[in-house]
Amino acid sequence: MHVQSPVAGKRCLVLDDEFLIALDIQQILEHAGAARVDCVASTAEAMKLLGSTQFDVAILDIKLSEADGTSLGVAAALASKGTPFILLTGMRTDDVHARRFPDVPVVEKPYDAVALLAAVGRALAGQ
Repeated sequence: MHVQSPVAGKRCLVLDDEFLIALDIQQILEHAGAARVDCVASTAEAMKLLGSTQFDVAILDIKLSEADGTSLGVAAALASKGTPFILLTGMRTDDVHARRFPDVPVVEKPYDAVALLAAVGRALAGQ
């Protein structure tokens, strides 16, 4: 029995200020059948894309560069549009930020493809 990937045919947004992590996530999503993956490194880039593009799901690193702070503004914009998303965290202290979105799956770094895709599947199922 073949299980359909949760991201098959989906348009995905990845917000992570670490290029290699964003690239890794992009490859995981594309390998799982995502139709398109847009990677951005800042909240400004993410907000600009959200203004012009409809995404099926987003993956947001909570903590970004010092200049950017957190991705919570982007998370709020996605939530207001009804776009499902997951949060990535490398630090337990990020729990305070994640609590603003209690129904959103949180994935801890380091993650593997299975855990990441499972969380995306949970986010999409909650639509």
